[in-house]
Amino acid sequence: MSFAEPEGFGEGVRQGTGARQRAVVAAACVVLGLGLIGGAVTGSWLVGGSADAAGRTSYATAGGLWHNVPVDDLFPRTVDGQGAGPGGADRIWTRIGVAPDTDCADALDPLLRTALAPAGCRRLLRATYTDATQSYVTTVGLLFTTADATAMRALDTRFTKEGLAKRSDLMPRPYAVKGTVAAGFGDKQRASWTISVLTDAPVVVYTVSGWADGRAVDTPQPAAEATASGATTAPGQAGLGHEAQGLADRVERGLRRTAASPSPEQPR
Repeated sequence: MSFAEPEGFGEGVRQGTGARQRAVVAAACVVLGLGLIGGAVTGSWLVGGSADAAGRTSYATAGGLWHNVPVDDLFPRTVDGQGAGPGGADRIWTRIGVAPDTDCADALDPLLRTALAPAGCRRLLRATYTDATQSYVTTVGLLFTTADATAMRALDTRFTKEGLAKRSDLMPRPYAVKGTVAAGFGDKQRASWTISVLTDAPVVVYTVSGWADGRAVDTPQPAAEATASGATTAPGQAGLGHEAQGLADRVERGLRRTAASPSPEQPR
């Protein structure tokens, strides 16, 4: 003799079992999802950490370039300035002299030295170039600081907000090279200049340009203004702003390339 099952008994058991199974699956999905999210977050931390570490390494490497690489890597004998002249004209600069590396005591005007003081001065390297026609001369300087990245960002912010790079009383000094077209390149011959505070390297890059015939300049003009369209000043008309800006840009690019893959250490 068999008894009929109560109505709904078997269906209820099946439904209860299915519900428990679905709950288990859902819980597993939640755990799996949390694991994936956690893994992604951890991965992003690891990637960020690697990027930060690489940035710190590159920054430190750049700070040691002044004594770790040959001078030709920082100041090439010739610099190609394709499109760097007025109207996109090409330029080629030839190095005519490299100054002995020094501190900042005598190589910078006192007021500029004061403005840069928060970053410290580890070493200053300078070289002077002339253009293909030997009509112009330009000194480029690499001031290696003792500052960390935070201090360099603060200095860059100050120079930008206060317009310090455009002040004529903060012009860099030129490096005159005896026996060359830059022999008479002194403070009174300064015509145009740039100052760039880098934030990815403990370096300040600057240039200052003038005429090769030694003429004095009454009203020097920062390169940012001398290269502007319609500039009517003597430095602007002569293209001396382009000389200063073009050479600064290319030496700065070269510095970054060298920091990314520095040459084996060689005596300077």
